[in-house]
Amino acid sequence: MMTPRDERQRRQVDELVDQSALEEFLSFHGHVEFAPVVVVIAAYHERDNIGAVVESIPTTLCGLGVSVLVVVDGEDDGTSAIVRKLGAFALVCPVNRGQGAALRIGYRTALSGGAQYIVTADADGQSDPDDLAHVLQPVVDGEADFVSGSRTLGATESTDTVRNVGIRFFSVVISRLTGTPVSDTANPIRAMRADLPARLTLDEPQYQSSELLIGALFRGARYTERPVTMRARASGHSKKGHNLVYGYRFSRVVFRTWWRELRLRRSSGAN
Repeated sequence: MMTPRDERQRRQVDELVDQSALEEFLSFHGHVEFAPVVVVIAAYHERDNIGAVVESIPTTLCGLGVSVLVVVDGEDDGTSAIVRKLGAFALVCPVNRGQGAALRIGYRTALSGGAQYIVTADADGQSDPDDLAHVLQPVVDGEADFVSGSRTLGATESTDTVRNVGIRFFSVVISRLTGTPVSDTANPIRAMRADLPARLTLDEPQYQSSELLIGALFRGARYTERPVTMRARASGHSKKGHNLVYGYRFSRVVFRTWWRELRLRRSSGAN
């Protein structure tokens, strides 16, 4: 467990890494004005998959222009060169910190570049690009602030029984903790208003999907889900660890975030 001192040091390192990444981004891309929709993708050692993923992203979603922003979470395999060769934007973090930290700076960069909406997708080819518009549409229509894809409502090609059972288990847990029906707590396809992440506390470096979800629900975001298809990984292997490790770490984030948001709610209600 991290001490307050460890936490302060981690935050200082995060600030330095973010600053380095943003400086390199500005040096390469110059001043950027993104399209209304920015698809943010966190990539770590995805050289073999990222080209096909970037090329599969539609140029428009829900009638709006799309920019693709790939956050390279530790550059040592040439991922950014592939992304930029295809005409997409690469935000290069010099060290690997985790998907949560990568998406956090991706959200920040998208918002500062004028994005109205953010959609997330995986770098490993598991996200079906045809699902992106389906998940984004309720946000564009003003019916929701945050929409998550759901493989439970849709389909999955995964044959990992333990992982699939875990998804359903944590969906029940988070539904009970937040009072909101949730069927998929860790789907890579999410859509939201671009300013939503800036209103939330996002600290988790890795298992960030539950932190984002629980934080949004506690802060009153209008939430809904749409069925999506979860494909099998195109190549390579998951960086999230074995099932038991993943489950333990994911559960820690779930309960830590729930307790933090519950205390904040009680504190604000008392004032």
